[in-house]
Amino acid sequence: MAFESLAEKIQGAFKKLTNRGKLTESDVKEAMRDVRMALLEADVNYSLVKDFIKKVTERAVGSEILSSLTPAQQVIKIVDEELTLLMGGQNVKLTHSPSVPTIYMMCGLQGAGKTTMCAKLGKLISKEGKRPLLVACDVYRPAAIRQLQIVGGQAGVEVFEQGQGNPVEIAKAAVEHARYYGRDPVIIDTAGRLHIDDKLMQELRDIKAAVKPQEILLVVDAMTGQDAVTVADTFNKELGVDGVILTKLDGDTRGGAAISVKAVTGKPIKFSGTGEKLTDIEPFHPDRMARRILGMGDVLSLIEKAQDIVDEKAAEELEKNLKRQQFTLEDYLTQLKQLKKIGSVGDLLKMVPGLGSKLQGVNIDEDKVAREQAKNEAIILSMTRAERRHPDILNASRRRRIASGAGVTVQEVNLLIKQYESTRDMMKQVMSGKGKGLRRMMKGFKG
Repeated sequence: MAFESLAEKIQGAFKKLTNRGKLTESDVKEAMRDVRMALLEADVNYSLVKDFIKKVTERAVGSEILSSLTPAQQVIKIVDEELTLLMGGQNVKLTHSPSVPTIYMMCGLQGAGKTTMCAKLGKLISKEGKRPLLVACDVYRPAAIRQLQIVGGQAGVEVFEQGQGNPVEIAKAAVEHARYYGRDPVIIDTAGRLHIDDKLMQELRDIKAAVKPQEILLVVDAMTGQDAVTVADTFNKELGVDGVILTKLDGDTRGGAAISVKAVTGKPIKFSGTGEKLTDIEPFHPDRMARRILGMGDVLSLIEKAQDIVDEKAAEELEKNLKRQQFTLEDYLTQLKQLKKIGSVGDLLKMVPGLGSKLQGVNIDEDKVAREQAKNEAIILSMTRAERRHPDILNASRRRRIASGAGVTVQEVNLLIKQYESTRDMMKQVMSGKGKGLRRMMKGFKG
């Protein structure tokens, strides 16, 4: 996961300040030396690191320690604020044209994941009730048009193509098509190169002049480190971009691009790609990313992930059952299936405040977790409807039959039922007092 090494080193630097009653200048400088090395090793721009360390040190040395904070927490607070500002301060949303369709022009080098990102963005926008149109203007790369058709089909987004014609004319025809058929926005997938050249830039400038996009979005590969920042800076100077989309932020990347690109180019990171699935795209929030790096968790992103995968109809049915003091194995199966959609267990746990630093060095076997989930689903699906709705009838002979049907042992069936019963008892406690327990829990959660 991105920033893992950086987060570990920065959090290690702050541990040295723990339990010190008062910050001295030498304490701060020692911690900042470690932070500086961590940032440089993460491939953050050298001059940015120099300015960042200077600002943090000036704020921390001689500052009054807040009564509710330890000295280490005071430094973390300052680093959090400065790191957030370095990455852009706040999330910057896409803008919309006053006249439809809004046109977004995607550009970038070959291999950055631009074509797939077009489909991801289209799928994300379609959730808002809009009907986007993807446009195949990469007419040079072998199978580029076919790739856009495939990912567009998987995303449920229409793709406009006219074969290997003139990219400028294709873009203009696509905009007319969108106006006629009520498609909005238009997302144009342009050609990339292995490196920046005059021919590429001229073509992009021609498309820009022909369709006048609302925003030009540059897609860059976060795994290329400072090369990504250099590419972003060059594209911005040559073409003028409105925002950056970082791909492969889930990979073995050191994070330097994410930290440096806004400060170097002046252009905000608007989205990040966090996986290979078409749903693996997130709005980029500098404050949340800073907190992840500092091991402070990211509850808001965790909530948004949960909201995104929750089946509202299933949630309403569960609520009705809970109000009737019922929580069946069918409900439990529904929760298991929805939990699978959220993603990596390790990444989710790191979003929980306080767990990030404790999980350092802990390897969660995601394959084993997936196998356990699949096994538990198989056990429940081997039951009859009556058994799922009335687990109290699950005697020894029924459990043997279920174990045989699911290809597991009776002990594993017993363990699943025990886990279910623990969850059911917790649900009953939450719903006790006509929902007062639930309200108390939600009140505490909001706090």
